[in-house]
Amino acid sequence: MQKEIPDNNSGILTAIFYLRLYSSTIPWYSCNDIDVFKDDTGMTSMKKILSLFILTLRSLALFSQGEIVEEAKILYRNEKTGSFYLSSNGMGLDYRYGKRVNARNQILYQADFMVVKHPKETRINNYYNNNQTYVFGKINSFFELKGYIGKQHEIYRKNDRGGISIRYNYNIGPVIGILKPIYYEFLYTTGTGINNTYYTRFEQFDASRFQDILGKASFFKGINELAFVPGGTAKIGLSFEYSKDDIKVNALDVGVSLDLYPKAIPIMASNNKNFYFLNLMVGYRIGKVIDISEAAKVKTLKEKMAERKLSRSILKTQKNESQELENF
Repeated sequence: MQKEIPDNNSGILTAIFYLRLYSSTIPWYSCNDIDVFKDDTGMTSMKKILSLFILTLRSLALFSQGEIVEEAKILYRNEKTGSFYLSSNGMGLDYRYGKRVNARNQILYQADFMVVKHPKETRINNYYNNNQTYVFGKINSFFELKGYIGKQHEIYRKNDRGGISIRYNYNIGPVIGILKPIYYEFLYTTGTGINNTYYTRFEQFDASRFQDILGKASFFKGINELAFVPGGTAKIGLSFEYSKDDIKVNALDVGVSLDLYPKAIPIMASNNKNFYFLNLMVGYRIGKVIDISEAAKVKTLKEKMAERKLSRSILKTQKNESQELENF
């Protein structure tokens, strides 16, 4: 039966077609999920290499030229993104606006909210009071509001759907530390013997009466006693952006930040208080790209919706083509 040459005139796919056509007359044997064939002399080395070469070409067809983006690139672009991140001292959220300077540079405006944990925090279960948990010795919850202005530079540009854009950024700005006192539920008793009366009171941590702690009070207890500590912060980081859609942002962020205060921050009852916090961070960022070109400014809402629909259609078509290549 005669085989037809594939319609796709890609050199890689054509090479696969002729290699498979040549090898179809030779018996195949399965060996660790790699097809290996033998000739009458039993010499298999060259044919093993040929099999691996076919698989390599197949992979290249799937993950290289077949992934080139056909939709129009947004060249004049700003970005609105947000991220959730974990740090060596807690966790946080941020919102970032990136304003285009030129093709590879942006000015960044960013706001962060971070929950700061002390490295000595130890959570305890009270088995005598419905397993309530609390952090032993913690006297204040500590939060940070940060404002940054900085610059982002694109080191490596993403040219296809499977690519990664690598960027670095540096930022500086003010930080406001927020201290909220923590209250605990203490057990008290009056009288003696059978006339004992028990009651509870909410008070701040007292190390001399730790055995009488039943648990922690509501988070909102002490909310009217907030204290604010101003300071400064700086951050550097790397961003690995990998979105397959040119109007969306999906990125993994890593970075280091340093927060400085004019006085030590009392989080725990111990004397181990710091006036600075060094954070190692990793986070996931999502957002969208804003087209700021002159052409985009005069477009009607209907035209913008039509372009988005076309972009989704192109992505769907490319996805289907990738699936066909994989099946081939």
